[in-house]
Amino acid sequence: MREMQLYTLLEDNAKTSLENLEITGLTDDSRKVQSGMVFACIRGERFDGHTAAAEALEKGAAAVLVDHDLGLGDRQILTEDTRALYGKLCAAWFGHPERKMRFIGVTGTNGKTTITNLIKHILTENGRKVGLIGTIQNEIGDEIVHTDNTTPFVYDLMALYAKMAEAGCDDVVMEVSSFGLVQQRIGETHFAAAVFTNLTQDHLDYHGTMENYYQAKKLLFSRCDTAVIDTDDDYGKRLYSEVTCPKIAYGSSNQADFYADAIKLRADGTSFWLCCGGKSYPVDLHLTGMFNVSNALAAVAACCAVGMSVDDVRKALETCTGVRGRCEVIPTGRDFTVICDYAHTPDAVENILRSVKEYTKGRLICLFGCGGNRDATKRPKMAKAAAKYADFLVVTSDNPRDEEPEAIIADILAGLTDSDVPYEVVTDRKEAILRSMQLAQPEDVIVLAGKGHEDYQVLKGGVHIHMDEREIVRECLPLVPKR
Repeated sequence: MREMQLYTLLEDNAKTSLENLEITGLTDDSRKVQSGMVFACIRGERFDGHTAAAEALEKGAAAVLVDHDLGLGDRQILTEDTRALYGKLCAAWFGHPERKMRFIGVTGTNGKTTITNLIKHILTENGRKVGLIGTIQNEIGDEIVHTDNTTPFVYDLMALYAKMAEAGCDDVVMEVSSFGLVQQRIGETHFAAAVFTNLTQDHLDYHGTMENYYQAKKLLFSRCDTAVIDTDDDYGKRLYSEVTCPKIAYGSSNQADFYADAIKLRADGTSFWLCCGGKSYPVDLHLTGMFNVSNALAAVAACCAVGMSVDDVRKALETCTGVRGRCEVIPTGRDFTVICDYAHTPDAVENILRSVKEYTKGRLICLFGCGGNRDATKRPKMAKAAAKYADFLVVTSDNPRDEEPEAIIADILAGLTDSDVPYEVVTDRKEAILRSMQLAQPEDVIVLAGKGHEDYQVLKGGVHIHMDEREIVRECLPLVPKR
Protein backbone atom coordinates (compact mmCIF):
# COMPACT_ATOMS: atom_id res chain seq x y z
CA MET A 1 0.00 0.00 0.00
CA ARG A 2 1.27 3.43 -0.93
CA GLU A 3 1.85 5.86 1.94
CA MET A 4 2.98 9.48 2.29
CA GLN A 5 3.66 11.56 5.35
CA LEU A 6 1.06 14.25 5.95
CA TYR A 7 3.56 17.11 6.09
CA THR A 8 4.92 16.07 2.66
CA LEU A 9 1.42 15.98 1.28
CA LEU A 10 0.42 19.38 2.70
CA GLU A 11 3.51 21.18 1.29
CA ASP A 12 3.02 24.15 3.66
CA ASN A 13 -0.51 24.72 2.31
CA ALA A 14 -2.01 24.11 5.75
CA LYS A 15 -0.85 23.55 9.33
CA THR A 16 -1.45 20.54 11.55
CA SER A 17 0.13 18.94 14.62
CA LEU A 18 -0.10 15.56 12.88
CA GLU A 19 2.70 16.23 10.39
CA ASN A 20 4.41 12.84 10.74
CA LEU A 21 1.18 10.88 10.25
CA GLU A 22 1.34 8.33 7.45
CA ILE A 23 -1.45 8.83 4.90
CA THR A 24 -2.73 5.90 2.83
CA GLY A 25 -4.99 7.75 0.41
CA LEU A 26 -7.31 10.67 -0.33
CA THR A 27 -11.02 10.93 -1.00
CA ASP A 28 -13.86 13.45 -0.98
CA ASP A 29 -16.47 10.65 -1.07
CA SER A 30 -17.58 9.64 2.44
CA ARG A 31 -18.54 6.20 1.10
CA LYS A 32 -14.95 5.49 0.06
CA VAL A 33 -13.21 6.39 3.32
CA GLN A 34 -10.70 3.77 4.48
CA SER A 35 -8.23 3.58 7.33
CA GLY A 36 -5.40 6.11 7.06
CA MET A 37 -7.05 8.33 4.45
CA VAL A 38 -7.54 12.07 4.41
CA PHE A 39 -11.21 12.90 3.87
CA ALA A 40 -11.96 16.26 2.25
CA CYS A 41 -15.25 17.81 3.37
CA ILE A 42 -16.67 19.37 0.21
CA ARG A 43 -19.85 21.42 0.07
CA GLY A 44 -21.93 20.14 -2.88
CA GLU A 45 -25.38 20.91 -4.24
CA ARG A 46 -27.09 18.14 -2.31
CA PHE A 47 -24.57 17.05 0.30
CA ASP A 48 -22.12 18.81 2.59
CA GLY A 49 -19.15 16.60 3.41
CA HIS A 50 -18.75 18.34 6.76
CA THR A 51 -21.78 16.40 7.99
CA ALA A 52 -19.81 13.17 7.45
CA ALA A 53 -16.53 14.30 9.01
CA ALA A 54 -17.03 12.60 12.40
CA GLU A 55 -18.21 9.41 10.69
CA ALA A 56 -15.11 9.44 8.45
CA LEU A 57 -12.87 9.57 11.52
CA GLU A 58 -14.79 6.69 13.07
CA LYS A 59 -14.13 4.68 9.88
CA GLY A 60 -10.42 5.23 10.43
CA ALA A 61 -9.66 8.37 8.44
CA ALA A 62 -6.36 9.87 9.59
CA ALA A 63 -7.61 13.45 9.21
CA VAL A 64 -10.36 15.54 7.65
CA LEU A 65 -10.12 18.78 5.69
CA VAL A 66 -12.69 21.29 6.96
CA ASP A 67 -13.49 24.96 6.36
CA HIS A 68 -14.64 25.62 9.94
CA ASP A 69 -13.99 24.20 13.38
CA LEU A 70 -16.05 21.04 13.92
CA GLY A 71 -14.63 20.36 17.37
CA LEU A 72 -12.67 17.35 16.17
CA GLY A 73 -9.39 18.39 17.73
CA ASP A 74 -6.10 17.79 15.95
CA ARG A 75 -7.70 15.36 13.50
CA GLN A 76 -9.19 18.27 11.55
CA ILE A 77 -7.14 20.42 9.16
CA LEU A 78 -8.62 23.90 8.85
CA THR A 79 -8.53 25.72 5.51
CA GLU A 80 -10.58 28.46 3.86
CA ASP A 81 -11.41 26.37 0.79
CA THR A 82 -11.50 22.59 1.08
CA ARG A 83 -11.92 22.13 -2.69
CA ALA A 84 -8.77 24.11 -3.40
CA LEU A 85 -6.67 22.36 -0.75
CA TYR A 86 -7.96 18.93 -1.80
CA GLY A 87 -6.85 19.67 -5.37
CA LYS A 88 -3.37 20.54 -4.13
CA LEU A 89 -3.18 17.35 -2.07
CA CYS A 90 -4.26 15.24 -5.05
CA ALA A 91 -1.55 16.82 -7.20
CA ALA A 92 1.08 16.20 -4.50
CA TRP A 93 -0.12 12.60 -4.00
CA PHE A 94 0.63 11.83 -7.65
CA GLY A 95 3.93 13.72 -7.70
CA HIS A 96 2.64 16.84 -9.43
CA PRO A 97 2.10 15.47 -12.94
CA GLU A 98 0.51 18.83 -13.88
CA ARG A 99 4.03 20.31 -13.80
CA LYS A 100 5.52 17.72 -16.16
CA MET A 101 3.57 18.36 -19.39
CA ARG A 102 2.28 21.27 -21.49
CA PHE A 103 -1.47 21.85 -21.35
CA ILE A 104 -3.90 23.31 -23.90
CA GLY A 105 -7.49 23.80 -22.72
CA VAL A 106 -10.66 24.40 -24.71
CA THR A 107 -13.89 25.73 -23.22
CA GLY A 108 -17.21 27.02 -24.57
CA THR A 109 -20.66 25.60 -25.31
CA ASN A 110 -20.02 24.17 -28.78
CA GLY A 111 -16.97 22.96 -30.69
CA LYS A 112 -14.79 21.72 -27.81
CA THR A 113 -14.57 18.09 -28.90
CA THR A 114 -13.73 18.82 -32.53
CA ILE A 115 -11.15 21.46 -31.60
CA THR A 116 -9.37 19.28 -29.04
CA ASN A 117 -9.23 16.40 -31.51
CA LEU A 118 -7.85 18.70 -34.22
CA ILE A 119 -5.20 20.07 -31.87
CA LYS A 120 -4.18 16.57 -30.80
CA HIS A 121 -3.93 15.48 -34.43
CA ILE A 122 -1.80 18.48 -35.37
CA LEU A 123 0.58 18.01 -32.45
CA THR A 124 0.84 14.25 -33.04
CA GLU A 125 1.58 14.73 -36.74
CA ASN A 126 4.43 17.02 -35.68
CA GLY A 127 6.09 14.41 -33.48
CA ARG A 128 4.57 15.14 -30.07
CA LYS A 129 3.05 12.48 -27.83
CA VAL A 130 -0.32 13.80 -26.72
CA GLY A 131 -2.89 12.99 -24.08
CA LEU A 132 -6.50 13.99 -24.69
CA ILE A 133 -9.25 14.51 -22.11
CA GLY A 134 -12.75 15.04 -23.41
CA THR A 135 -16.40 14.21 -23.82
CA ILE A 136 -16.07 11.18 -26.07
CA GLN A 137 -13.09 9.48 -24.44
CA ASN A 138 -9.70 10.08 -22.89
CA GLU A 139 -6.59 9.12 -24.82
CA ILE A 140 -2.96 8.52 -23.89
CA GLY A 141 -1.28 8.64 -27.26
CA ASP A 142 -3.09 5.87 -29.16
CA GLU A 143 -4.49 4.23 -26.02
CA ILE A 144 -8.19 4.89 -25.36
CA VAL A 145 -9.29 5.39 -21.75
CA HIS A 146 -12.97 5.42 -20.71
CA THR A 147 -14.44 8.66 -19.36
CA ASP A 148 -17.60 9.47 -17.40
CA ASN A 149 -17.21 13.26 -17.29
CA THR A 150 -15.94 15.85 -19.76
CA THR A 151 -13.62 17.08 -17.00
CA PRO A 152 -12.88 14.27 -14.49
CA PHE A 153 -12.98 14.92 -10.75
CA VAL A 154 -9.68 16.20 -9.42
CA TYR A 155 -8.33 12.94 -7.91
CA ASP A 156 -9.18 11.01 -11.08
CA LEU A 157 -7.76 13.83 -13.21
CA MET A 158 -4.41 13.83 -11.39
CA ALA A 159 -4.30 10.03 -11.64
CA LEU A 160 -4.88 10.35 -15.38
CA TYR A 161 -2.22 13.07 -15.67
CA ALA A 162 0.21 10.76 -13.87
CA LYS A 163 -0.44 7.96 -16.37
CA MET A 164 0.05 10.39 -19.24
CA ALA A 165 3.32 11.70 -17.81
CA GLU A 166 4.55 8.14 -17.15
CA ALA A 167 3.69 7.21 -20.76
CA GLY A 168 5.88 10.05 -21.99
CA CYS A 169 3.23 12.54 -23.10
CA ASP A 170 4.60 15.95 -24.06
CA ASP A 171 1.22 17.67 -24.20
CA VAL A 172 -2.28 17.29 -22.80
CA VAL A 173 -5.22 18.74 -24.73
CA MET A 174 -8.43 18.89 -22.75
CA GLU A 175 -12.01 20.03 -22.86
CA VAL A 176 -12.56 22.15 -19.77
CA SER A 177 -16.20 22.21 -18.71
CA SER A 178 -17.94 24.93 -16.74
CA PHE A 179 -18.69 22.30 -14.07
CA GLY A 180 -15.00 21.41 -13.89
CA LEU A 181 -14.00 25.04 -13.47
CA VAL A 182 -16.58 25.96 -10.82
CA GLN A 183 -15.93 22.75 -8.87
CA GLN A 184 -12.15 23.21 -9.14
CA ARG A 185 -11.72 19.78 -10.71
CA ILE A 186 -8.61 20.88 -12.61
CA GLY A 187 -6.67 21.66 -9.43
CA GLU A 188 -3.81 24.05 -10.16
CA THR A 189 -3.36 23.03 -13.81
CA HIS A 190 -1.85 25.91 -15.79
CA PHE A 191 -2.42 26.13 -19.54
CA ALA A 192 0.05 27.27 -22.18
CA ALA A 193 -2.98 28.20 -24.31
CA ALA A 194 -6.71 28.28 -23.59
CA VAL A 195 -9.43 28.49 -26.26
CA PHE A 196 -12.87 30.07 -25.88
CA THR A 197 -15.28 28.93 -28.61
CA ASN A 198 -18.68 30.52 -27.85
CA LEU A 199 -21.40 30.68 -25.25
CA THR A 200 -25.01 29.74 -25.92
CA GLN A 201 -27.80 28.52 -23.65
CA ASP A 202 -26.86 25.30 -21.89
CA HIS A 203 -26.48 24.01 -18.32
CA LEU A 204 -28.72 26.75 -16.88
CA ASP A 205 -30.25 24.08 -14.65
CA TYR A 206 -26.87 24.18 -12.87
CA HIS A 207 -25.60 27.74 -13.34
CA GLY A 208 -28.95 29.51 -13.10
CA THR A 209 -28.10 32.44 -15.38
CA MET A 210 -26.05 33.05 -18.52
CA GLU A 211 -23.92 35.50 -16.50
CA ASN A 212 -23.00 32.75 -14.03
CA TYR A 213 -22.29 30.43 -16.96
CA TYR A 214 -20.02 33.04 -18.54
CA GLN A 215 -18.17 33.71 -15.30
CA ALA A 216 -17.59 29.97 -14.91
CA LYS A 217 -16.01 29.73 -18.36
CA LYS A 218 -13.97 32.88 -17.73
CA LEU A 219 -12.18 31.19 -14.82
CA LEU A 220 -10.01 29.29 -17.30
CA PHE A 221 -8.42 32.50 -18.56
CA SER A 222 -6.95 33.41 -15.20
CA ARG A 223 -4.62 30.42 -15.52
CA CYS A 224 -3.26 30.50 -19.08
CA ASP A 225 -0.30 32.08 -20.89
CA THR A 226 -2.29 32.93 -24.03
CA ALA A 227 -6.04 33.22 -24.62
CA VAL A 228 -7.39 32.18 -28.03
CA ILE A 229 -10.87 33.67 -28.46
CA ASP A 230 -13.65 33.50 -31.07
CA THR A 231 -14.51 37.17 -31.48
CA ASP A 232 -17.48 36.37 -33.74
CA ASP A 233 -19.28 35.38 -30.55
CA ASP A 234 -20.75 38.18 -28.40
CA TYR A 235 -19.43 36.60 -25.22
CA GLY A 236 -16.12 36.10 -27.00
CA LYS A 237 -15.92 39.82 -27.74
CA ARG A 238 -16.62 40.55 -24.09
CA LEU A 239 -14.02 38.03 -22.91
CA TYR A 240 -11.43 39.47 -25.31
CA SER A 241 -11.97 42.91 -23.77
CA GLU A 242 -11.73 41.57 -20.21
CA VAL A 243 -8.82 39.11 -20.16
CA THR A 244 -5.45 40.49 -19.10
CA CYS A 245 -3.15 37.81 -20.50
CA PRO A 246 -1.78 37.87 -24.08
CA LYS A 247 -4.64 37.10 -26.47
CA ILE A 248 -5.31 35.97 -30.03
CA ALA A 249 -8.60 36.58 -31.88
CA TYR A 250 -10.00 34.22 -34.47
CA GLY A 251 -13.20 34.55 -36.50
CA SER A 252 -14.70 35.62 -39.81
CA SER A 253 -13.61 39.26 -39.66
CA ASN A 254 -10.39 40.30 -41.35
CA GLN A 255 -9.70 42.22 -38.14
CA ALA A 256 -9.10 38.91 -36.35
CA ASP A 257 -5.56 37.56 -36.02
CA PHE A 258 -6.66 34.32 -37.72
CA TYR A 259 -9.51 34.27 -40.23
CA ALA A 260 -10.65 32.33 -43.31
CA ASP A 261 -11.28 33.74 -46.79
CA ALA A 262 -12.70 32.36 -50.05
CA ILE A 263 -14.49 29.51 -48.24
CA LYS A 264 -15.95 26.76 -50.43
CA LEU A 265 -18.16 24.12 -48.81
CA ARG A 266 -18.57 20.61 -50.21
CA ALA A 267 -20.37 17.55 -48.94
CA ASP A 268 -17.01 15.86 -48.34
CA GLY A 269 -15.01 18.81 -47.05
CA THR A 270 -14.17 22.49 -47.18
CA SER A 271 -11.47 24.58 -48.83
CA PHE A 272 -10.44 28.07 -47.75
CA TRP A 273 -7.52 30.45 -47.43
CA LEU A 274 -6.09 30.70 -43.93
CA CYS A 275 -5.14 34.31 -43.27
CA CYS A 276 -2.78 35.33 -40.47
CA GLY A 277 0.27 37.51 -39.99
CA GLY A 278 -0.34 39.29 -43.27
CA LYS A 279 -0.08 36.04 -45.28
CA SER A 280 -2.57 33.55 -46.75
CA TYR A 281 -2.25 29.76 -46.86
CA PRO A 282 -4.46 27.35 -48.84
CA VAL A 283 -6.27 24.73 -46.72
CA ASP A 284 -8.24 21.69 -47.91
CA LEU A 285 -10.12 20.43 -44.86
CA HIS A 286 -11.74 16.97 -44.69
CA LEU A 287 -14.54 18.41 -42.55
CA THR A 288 -17.53 20.29 -43.83
CA GLY A 289 -19.59 23.20 -42.54
CA MET A 290 -18.87 26.79 -41.59
CA PHE A 291 -18.67 25.83 -37.91
CA ASN A 292 -15.81 23.47 -38.75
CA VAL A 293 -13.96 26.31 -40.45
CA SER A 294 -14.23 28.12 -37.11
CA ASN A 295 -13.09 24.99 -35.27
CA ALA A 296 -10.10 24.67 -37.59
CA LEU A 297 -9.15 28.32 -37.03
CA ALA A 298 -9.26 27.76 -33.26
CA ALA A 299 -6.99 24.72 -33.52
CA VAL A 300 -4.53 26.52 -35.80
CA ALA A 301 -4.39 29.58 -33.54
CA ALA A 302 -3.89 27.45 -30.42
CA CYS A 303 -1.05 25.48 -31.99
CA CYS A 304 0.61 28.66 -33.23
CA ALA A 305 0.19 30.14 -29.74
CA VAL A 306 2.41 27.37 -28.32
CA GLY A 307 5.14 27.97 -30.90
CA MET A 308 4.32 25.91 -33.98
CA SER A 309 4.76 27.32 -37.48
CA VAL A 310 1.66 28.06 -39.54
CA ASP A 311 2.85 25.85 -42.37
CA ASP A 312 3.48 22.82 -40.12
CA VAL A 313 0.03 23.31 -38.58
CA ARG A 314 -1.69 23.69 -41.94
CA LYS A 315 -0.11 20.55 -43.40
CA ALA A 316 -1.14 18.47 -40.39
CA LEU A 317 -4.66 19.90 -40.41
CA GLU A 318 -5.24 18.67 -43.94
CA THR A 319 -4.64 15.05 -42.92
CA CYS A 320 -7.35 14.99 -40.23
CA THR A 321 -10.37 12.95 -41.34
CA GLY A 322 -12.97 13.93 -38.74
CA VAL A 323 -14.35 13.28 -35.28
CA ARG A 324 -16.86 10.63 -34.24
CA GLY A 325 -20.35 12.05 -33.80
CA ARG A 326 -19.46 15.49 -35.10
CA CYS A 327 -21.09 15.99 -38.51
CA GLU A 328 -20.31 12.31 -39.13
CA VAL A 329 -21.67 10.79 -42.32
CA ILE A 330 -23.08 7.30 -41.67
CA PRO A 331 -22.63 5.17 -44.83
CA THR A 332 -25.88 3.87 -46.32
CA GLY A 333 -25.14 3.15 -49.97
CA ARG A 334 -28.45 4.82 -50.81
CA ASP A 335 -29.45 7.96 -52.71
CA PHE A 336 -29.88 9.95 -49.49
CA THR A 337 -27.36 10.94 -46.81
CA VAL A 338 -27.50 10.38 -43.05
CA ILE A 339 -25.42 12.61 -40.76
CA CYS A 340 -24.97 12.04 -37.02
CA ASP A 341 -24.13 15.05 -34.87
CA TYR A 342 -23.96 15.83 -31.14
CA ALA A 343 -25.85 19.15 -31.53
CA HIS A 344 -27.97 19.42 -28.40
CA THR A 345 -28.33 23.17 -27.90
CA PRO A 346 -30.37 25.64 -30.00
CA ASP A 347 -27.22 27.27 -31.34
CA ALA A 348 -25.55 23.97 -32.20
CA VAL A 349 -28.66 22.72 -34.03
CA GLU A 350 -28.86 25.94 -36.02
CA ASN A 351 -25.15 25.76 -36.89
CA ILE A 352 -25.21 22.18 -38.15
CA LEU A 353 -28.41 22.64 -40.15
CA ARG A 354 -27.32 25.93 -41.68
CA SER A 355 -24.04 24.37 -42.80
CA VAL A 356 -25.61 21.18 -44.18
CA LYS A 357 -28.33 23.18 -45.93
CA GLU A 358 -25.71 24.89 -48.08
CA TYR A 359 -24.85 21.67 -49.90
CA THR A 360 -28.16 19.79 -49.64
CA LYS A 361 -29.72 19.34 -53.08
CA GLY A 362 -32.94 17.74 -51.86
CA ARG A 363 -34.77 18.23 -48.57
CA LEU A 364 -33.11 18.62 -45.19
CA ILE A 365 -34.75 16.36 -42.57
CA CYS A 366 -33.84 16.92 -38.93
CA LEU A 367 -34.50 14.35 -36.20
CA PHE A 368 -34.01 15.61 -32.65
CA GLY A 369 -35.22 15.52 -29.04
CA CYS A 370 -34.17 17.07 -25.73
CA GLY A 371 -32.68 15.61 -22.57
CA GLY A 372 -34.70 15.12 -19.41
CA ASN A 373 -33.69 16.58 -16.02
CA ARG A 374 -32.01 19.44 -17.88
CA ASP A 375 -32.85 23.05 -18.70
CA ALA A 376 -36.43 22.89 -19.99
CA THR A 377 -36.43 26.46 -21.34
CA LYS A 378 -34.23 25.48 -24.26
CA ARG A 379 -36.69 22.87 -25.57
CA PRO A 380 -38.94 25.20 -27.60
CA LYS A 381 -35.81 27.08 -28.66
CA MET A 382 -34.42 23.85 -30.07
CA ALA A 383 -37.58 23.46 -32.14
CA LYS A 384 -37.37 27.01 -33.45
CA ALA A 385 -33.70 26.52 -34.36
CA ALA A 386 -34.44 23.27 -36.20
CA ALA A 387 -37.43 24.76 -38.06
CA LYS A 388 -35.29 27.66 -39.27
CA TYR A 389 -33.38 25.50 -41.76
CA ALA A 390 -35.00 22.06 -41.95
CA ASP A 391 -37.66 21.15 -44.52
CA PHE A 392 -39.10 18.41 -42.32
CA LEU A 393 -38.77 17.58 -38.62
CA VAL A 394 -39.01 14.29 -36.76
CA VAL A 395 -39.42 15.03 -33.06
CA THR A 396 -38.39 12.18 -30.78
CA SER A 397 -36.77 11.24 -27.49
CA ASP A 398 -33.18 11.89 -26.46
CA ASN A 399 -32.06 10.95 -22.93
CA PRO A 400 -35.36 11.28 -21.03
CA ARG A 401 -33.84 10.33 -17.68
CA ASP A 402 -36.54 10.74 -14.98
CA GLU A 403 -39.00 12.70 -17.12
CA GLU A 404 -41.73 11.31 -19.34
CA PRO A 405 -40.62 11.50 -22.98
CA GLU A 406 -44.08 12.74 -24.02
CA ALA A 407 -43.84 15.67 -21.58
CA ILE A 408 -40.45 16.67 -22.99
CA ILE A 409 -41.82 16.46 -26.53
CA ALA A 410 -44.78 18.67 -25.53
CA ASP A 411 -42.29 21.33 -24.40
CA ILE A 412 -40.47 21.03 -27.73
CA LEU A 413 -43.64 21.35 -29.80
CA ALA A 414 -44.47 24.65 -28.09
CA GLY A 415 -41.67 26.11 -30.20
CA LEU A 416 -43.38 25.08 -33.45
CA THR A 417 -46.71 26.88 -32.92
CA ASP A 418 -45.75 29.70 -35.29
CA SER A 419 -43.95 27.48 -37.80
CA ASP A 420 -45.28 25.99 -41.01
CA VAL A 421 -42.49 23.41 -41.27
CA PRO A 422 -44.12 19.94 -41.42
CA TYR A 423 -43.22 17.51 -38.65
CA GLU A 424 -44.00 14.12 -37.17
CA VAL A 425 -43.70 12.93 -33.59
CA VAL A 426 -42.22 9.44 -33.13
CA THR A 427 -41.37 9.00 -29.46
CA ASP A 428 -39.23 5.86 -29.78
CA ARG A 429 -35.90 7.06 -31.18
CA LYS A 430 -35.16 3.85 -33.09
CA GLU A 431 -38.59 4.01 -34.75
CA ALA A 432 -38.01 7.70 -35.44
CA ILE A 433 -34.74 6.97 -37.27
CA LEU A 434 -36.47 4.32 -39.37
CA ARG A 435 -39.30 6.75 -40.16
CA SER A 436 -36.87 9.49 -41.23
CA MET A 437 -35.11 7.06 -43.56
CA GLN A 438 -38.43 5.91 -45.03
CA LEU A 439 -39.37 9.54 -45.66
CA ALA A 440 -36.09 10.31 -47.42
CA GLN A 441 -36.18 10.99 -51.15
CA PRO A 442 -33.24 11.13 -53.60
CA GLU A 443 -30.62 13.73 -52.59
CA ASP A 444 -32.25 14.37 -49.20
CA VAL A 445 -30.02 14.74 -46.14
CA ILE A 446 -31.09 13.46 -42.71
CA VAL A 447 -29.42 15.01 -39.66
CA LEU A 448 -29.71 12.93 -36.49
CA ALA A 449 -29.10 15.58 -33.84
CA GLY A 450 -28.32 15.18 -30.16
CA LYS A 451 -26.63 11.83 -29.60
CA GLY A 452 -23.46 12.14 -31.65
CA HIS A 453 -20.75 9.91 -30.18
CA GLU A 454 -23.06 8.50 -27.49
CA ASP A 455 -23.85 4.79 -27.82
CA TYR A 456 -26.47 4.72 -25.06
CA GLN A 457 -29.75 6.24 -23.95
CA VAL A 458 -30.38 7.29 -20.33
CA LEU A 459 -33.76 6.27 -18.88
CA LYS A 460 -35.40 6.55 -15.45
CA GLY A 461 -33.20 5.96 -12.44
CA GLY A 462 -30.06 6.54 -14.49
CA VAL A 463 -30.48 3.26 -16.37
CA HIS A 464 -28.36 3.18 -19.54
CA ILE A 465 -29.46 1.09 -22.51
CA HIS A 466 -27.35 0.50 -25.59
CA MET A 467 -28.22 2.81 -28.49
CA ASP A 468 -25.71 3.47 -31.25
CA GLU A 469 -27.22 5.40 -34.15
CA ARG A 470 -24.70 3.96 -36.59
CA GLU A 471 -25.94 0.48 -35.77
CA ILE A 472 -29.57 1.59 -35.91
CA VAL A 473 -29.14 3.06 -39.38
CA ARG A 474 -27.58 -0.19 -40.62
CA GLU A 475 -30.40 -2.21 -39.05
CA CYS A 476 -33.03 0.03 -40.67
CA LEU A 477 -31.62 -0.20 -44.20
CA PRO A 478 -33.32 -3.54 -45.09
CA LEU A 479 -36.64 -1.95 -44.08
CA VAL A 480 -36.17 1.03 -46.42
CA PRO A 481 -37.13 0.18 -50.02
CA LYS A 482 -34.46 0.79 -52.63
CA ARG A 483 -35.35 3.11 -55.49
